[in-house]
Amino acid sequence: MSDNRPSPHPLPWLARPAARTWRCAPAPTEVRAFHAALPGYSPTPLVELPAIAHELGVGRLFVKDESRRLGLPAFKVLGASWAIHRVLAEHAEHPGNAGDEAPGHLTLIAATDGNHGRAVAHTARLLGQRAHIFVPRGVHPRAVAAIAAEQARVTEIAGPYDEAVRHATEAADAPHTVLIQDTGWPGYERIPGWIVEGYATLCAEIDEQLAHAVTSAPDLVAVPVGVGSLAQAVVTHYRSRPSGRAPALLSVEPANAACVLRSLALGEPVSVTTGHTLMAGLNCGTPSGLAWPHLYGGLDAAVAVTDADSIRAADRLAALGVSSGPCGAATLAGTRAALTGTGREERRTALGLDANSVVVLLSTEGTDANPHATAAH
Repeated sequence: MSDNRPSPHPLPWLARPAARTWRCAPAPTEVRAFHAALPGYSPTPLVELPAIAHELGVGRLFVKDESRRLGLPAFKVLGASWAIHRVLAEHAEHPGNAGDEAPGHLTLIAATDGNHGRAVAHTARLLGQRAHIFVPRGVHPRAVAAIAAEQARVTEIAGPYDEAVRHATEAADAPHTVLIQDTGWPGYERIPGWIVEGYATLCAEIDEQLAHAVTSAPDLVAVPVGVGSLAQAVVTHYRSRPSGRAPALLSVEPANAACVLRSLALGEPVSVTTGHTLMAGLNCGTPSGLAWPHLYGGLDAAVAVTDADSIRAADRLAALGVSSGPCGAATLAGTRAALTGTGREERRTALGLDANSVVVLLSTEGTDANPHATAAH
């Protein structure tokens, strides 16, 4: 539904104290083995940044650096590769689902703010598929060119992300096409569900990497949010454990596209009118219907940040050796907003944090995924 109630400024912060007790079913265990068998697979780094931990007043802080994942500069290929694997396996068993053509002659269609479409196109090219990617306004020309370089057909849409999704969905009605979209709605849930499952590998890697660095689970995990599919995977991972201390989960969005924060505040999924943001991959106006129950049940808090906040965070990470685009750096910007400044004690209490807490930030893209100017410019 659309939310037409007046809201001159996005809500900057929302805490939800009951989320840590919410539970759900776990992701399938075979996803990690699938990714581990792919050529070029290796876990992405979990980088400890003591200087930022000191700045934020926590014990230890780690950044999951997704600037290089299976040959691409963002995490999205984890979901796209698993979903396409499942789609092709299904069509191999039931080729009639794709008309008279073999699975290698399908066209994979997606709408994207950049990284998901590039991941779909990249996977399609490796597997001998065709790809047709719909791109909304505001995506950096270099990101669009990177999709085309994967031999995909690219259609640029003058409207926002939600309109690109509509165009992609209509195009997928043609014969021998499959929509590989990372947002779900009633009647379209299986494939976005597989995409979410693919992101479980990222969380499993964090578990293993933290086990070597600290003796406890994280106290806070911050995740950037567009439609909420990655956040759904993170919630699934940490809220599917029957026992043990659950971490606080913080979602971070652009102030000009805070659809999840707005929806959480209203208690129902709503659409917001999006504006321009350098956080192009998060510039989404409607939460995924598939993700919504997990977001509403399992997110402890949500915060919205400005482009300037995100760029400053990207610059800070770059100075410490972590390549992060505006979307990836949003988690540092959001965590900084939550843990510092006026009202910080209340927010820290809501998140259950103290001077000994362990914080994990998900940096979901490198600078190659979403080129940006530095704060100095």
